[in-house]
Amino acid sequence: MSTIHDQAMNYVYQQVLQRLLSFFSRAERTALQLLIQRLAVAAGGMERIGEFKVLAIQSGTRDSAYSLALLRAAQLSIAGRAPATFQLRVAALRWSGMPASALHNIHRSFSALFLYDDPRVELLMADHREILPFDLQVPMSEEGRDAGRINLLMVGHRRDWSETLQLWDEQYLATAEFYGQVARWNNGVDALVTSDTLASQERFLDGLDRAAQKAGIGGLQRHAVGFDELFSLLDNLGGDCYREFYLESERTPWRPFGHFEACRRTSYVGIHDMVVGKMDERWPLLSEFLGYQADELMLEPSVGECPDPMIAAYLNGLQTSHVNGRTYAAGASEYLHGCLATMRQKQVPEQICERFLATFGTLTDFTEQRSHAVSALQKNFGLSESQMVCVLFAPFIDGGAGLERFLRTCHPGMLVAMPDLHRAMQGLHAPEQVQQWMTDVSGLPVRLIARLYAMGPIRMDQQTTTPVAAPDTQAGRADRSAEG
Repeated sequence: MSTIHDQAMNYVYQQVLQRLLSFFSRAERTALQLLIQRLAVAAGGMERIGEFKVLAIQSGTRDSAYSLALLRAAQLSIAGRAPATFQLRVAALRWSGMPASALHNIHRSFSALFLYDDPRVELLMADHREILPFDLQVPMSEEGRDAGRINLLMVGHRRDWSETLQLWDEQYLATAEFYGQVARWNNGVDALVTSDTLASQERFLDGLDRAAQKAGIGGLQRHAVGFDELFSLLDNLGGDCYREFYLESERTPWRPFGHFEACRRTSYVGIHDMVVGKMDERWPLLSEFLGYQADELMLEPSVGECPDPMIAAYLNGLQTSHVNGRTYAAGASEYLHGCLATMRQKQVPEQICERFLATFGTLTDFTEQRSHAVSALQKNFGLSESQMVCVLFAPFIDGGAGLERFLRTCHPGMLVAMPDLHRAMQGLHAPEQVQQWMTDVSGLPVRLIARLYAMGPIRMDQQTTTPVAAPDTQAGRADRSAEG
């Protein structure tokens, strides 16, 4: 019975391959053969391909779906003419900013490529540092949402108030942890395969470098360009990128316990040069075969960017009005028009650009846009406008150096309570009403505000992209001594 079943499934898989190849151009078929050769070399020869396990990351974007289709075509092509083919691990990171449309796109591509129930394929997702089987129906855990919100705020506060807010820097750390841990889980993988361009790889590493310094774990010690040394860099960062913010008892370990290899063997295989043609030419494969559905209300961001243009425009408007001395509308409008220019630069199909323009590009009254953004920020991230303004001013770091500026600008009635605020941030006794105000206005418990108080900002030198950490305050050194 099992032989008959295997034969039937092999027939189904070959039917899937033939339909998939019918969407490939001649150039894509040539690229597929080159991909097979590259994977065979990475495996140590075609005779060892059956022992080779490949990791592919899915984010719900067009590029990740197309890369997965290429890998599946390679896997099934090898299976049709060799005794064995490579194993495929496909993983997605759940985070609060991931739109539901992205998860549905991932699920539809998995179904179209017949990845479910194929013993040569593992479909995984990570939620709150736990590796789980991919399941569209499972909502993101409340613990994961809360941890993501706290991490986002902690990293966001470690900046100079006059610099542009990089609110999503925390995602670089979450993604770095995810790459490192999913590559070690359950006997590990041999290679991470992505179609990221070298420029995209460099942007990720630059963002990770900045975020790691904000998290207090030091910058990347880079010796090469791109992802060739990605996993050695991740090993040097350590398995917990947030460890400087929290006491050991407050940290959540990666789970399931005992299922992660101590020694990693993963390398990187780039396939960007095998992604041929223009996006418009790939659209039939994406939409008709993989079931990809574009959401014109959402962007397809890189790591460290917000997928919701309404929220991102709102944050730009806040920055412009509170810090740069111009109007909220000017900042929001500039962001949305910049998004449209970037979409066209990335060769997003024009019909999607036109829908984006129809939705956002003609806005003249930003009152309604701002209201929708505030609601979305509260729903998706659990953050209020007052907490966003607080992050903008970063008033707690560096011994509360920016506290008076923040209070005079946004909460003048609290100026009288400045001594009590400083006492609370130093871990000393302060009125309960003052402590509650601090939590309400920041979204952080007082104990974590006290940790920020002990840290300096990460300032970006205007002449370079290298973050420079301000020296820790005396209070910070004392705080760490007490904790150690």
